[in-house]
Amino acid sequence: MQGYNLVAVFNKERNKMLMCKRVKNPYFGLNNMVGGKIEEGEDHEAAAYRELFEETGITGEQIKLTHLMDFTYYLDGCYVEVYVGRLNCGTKVGGNENPLFWSDLDHDFFDMKEYAGEGNIGHIMEHIKMYKEQLL
Repeated sequence: MQGYNLVAVFNKERNKMLMCKRVKNPYFGLNNMVGGKIEEGEDHEAAAYRELFEETGITGEQIKLTHLMDFTYYLDGCYVEVYVGRLNCGTKVGGNENPLFWSDLDHDFFDMKEYAGEGNIGHIMEHIKMYKEQLL
């Protein structure tokens, strides 16, 4: 079963979340959190930090990630691990994978015409709100 990670990155002030605009399928043109593929034999947390760095330039010294939840898609033969973290400094982000932007938090993250993942972004955000003090 192939593993992937998804990382919810919040700015230091906790009032914006880093998003990307997908430039390929699945979810072409939709907003998503950053993340990617877990390589075979790779430590899963290390994979989250690696993907975060590759897609944004954010290092492990600039953020502490917490493993929040997983989604398993048995019919697709894959699973997604969700991590969340807050930057500990003002950091410039940039990458070549997908265009990045800082999103306000007052959006309808369940809107499947705007956000990837069949409502999963909204579900993740609701859990982050429930545990905000512990996570951020």
